[in-house]
Amino acid sequence: MKAQSIILKLPIVGRLALVRDREGAANGFPGGIGFHSNLKVAHIRGGKIIKERDLGSGVVTDAGVAFMADDWVDATQEITNFNFHDSGTGIVAAAVGDTILGTQAGPATRATGTKTNPTAPQVRSVGTIAYTGTLAITEWGLFNQAAQGGTLWDRKVFAAIYVVNGDSVQFTYTLS
Repeated sequence: MKAQSIILKLPIVGRLALVRDREGAANGFPGGIGFHSNLKVAHIRGGKIIKERDLGSGVVTDAGVAFMADDWVDATQEITNFNFHDSGTGIVAAAVGDTILGTQAGPATRATGTKTNPTAPQVRSVGTIAYTGTLAITEWGLFNQAAQGGTLWDRKVFAAIYVVNGDSVQFTYTLS
């Protein structure tokens, strides 16, 4: 009997993959391999943080997981490129099938994050997007390229952050 896996979508923590070995016992991280993402934001006006929020987990997309699988198998992809932050005004809930933001509203060139490895099982990217107009920012995504297009790794939809010309939002994404 070959190994079986079950993917559970959990509203707060994202996805959890349960992997059973040949005898039916669960392996590794409680019952298998799992991803947990967390997004925090800092709204900045006039060089000062005016509000910080912990937005919780986003949704790691099927396209992102397929990209990772391709990188693992033949190394033609580069998962290390997932470091470009974008934002939008879309309000449709994030889903594993997403490939773009609902309504992109950040600059044409995405913000390049600063990558760190705060602990052994974590990766973090911090990117700051500057705005030149008045917007209600309600979604965020992490992509593998600075230009529009590319592959969406993770997406989060949230209660509006109201920005005006000159404001910026710092997005801190952590994947465990």
